[in-house]
Amino acid sequence: MAPYNVKETESLLVCVACGTQFPTSNPSAVKTCFICDDPRQYIPPPQQSFTTLTSLRSKHKNTFTPFPDDPSFISVITTPKLAIGQRAILIKTAAGNILWDCLTLIDEETIAEIKEKHGGLHGIVISHPHYYSTQVEWADAFDCPVYLAVEDKQWLARSSDKQVFLDKGKTETAIKIGGVDTGIKAIKLGGHFPGSLVLLYQSRLLIADTLMTTPSALSNFTVNALSEPRSRPKGINTYAFMWSIPNYIPLSADEVIRMWNILKEYDFTSTHGAFEWQNVEGVDVKGRVLESMQIQTKYMGYGEHPFLHTLF
Repeated sequence: MAPYNVKETESLLVCVACGTQFPTSNPSAVKTCFICDDPRQYIPPPQQSFTTLTSLRSKHKNTFTPFPDDPSFISVITTPKLAIGQRAILIKTAAGNILWDCLTLIDEETIAEIKEKHGGLHGIVISHPHYYSTQVEWADAFDCPVYLAVEDKQWLARSSDKQVFLDKGKTETAIKIGGVDTGIKAIKLGGHFPGSLVLLYQSRLLIADTLMTTPSALSNFTVNALSEPRSRPKGINTYAFMWSIPNYIPLSADEVIRMWNILKEYDFTSTHGAFEWQNVEGVDVKGRVLESMQIQTKYMGYGEHPFLHTLF
């Protein structure tokens, strides 16, 4: 296989709204983004527009920030904000490195940073189609597989023999490197998309927006304005469960309950969402997921649903 050439595909069209790369440089061949035409997403005014990696590389860069209390997790963020603005998370394991989710921007500096400072990249797992971005570029640059839910295969703009599809109906996949188990588990929850994934490693649950972290998630309810002790008020949610995040369309109560029936089998003490501020930590985190699910179920009009009496 020939070495990856950053210039070979730099003129391919990239959606400005979601960052998805298309397999053509011809503007007349791609007049709209099928991902942004879906009612889960949107096209920013004034109209659909496209750019290229050539243009993006001249204006943006990727930054690497380790988690404050755990340098084996590193947030990778494009600045200034590009497309949706999500972060990727580089996870360092004894078997090798896995990237959770993907960014549109990939350049020589990013490749060198990962290879020379962090020991390379050995696999990519992407939560859902809004973050498919330039996954083929990343897989080619690091000669590694990219794991995707087969249920969401229709949302691929570019195909590659490096794409590995997690079987339909299979809830859990152990992520391996060269046959060695990394300890990372990809868990298929669905909801936002049929195949939406979360990732579990060392009691940290990486959720992207399969579970949407709310602003109240990080409110300081331990003290009041006078620094006096207080308790977290009842009925305050930590997560929302959305079919469309930007268009504010929630998931049904039945779908939320189905997701809980999968997630309740796993233990975790923190969640890490799509954006850098979305880190929720504490021994009560799993209980707060259930509480948030019950709050959403109640206010969607199911005040008598048996699920509201589920305990954790």
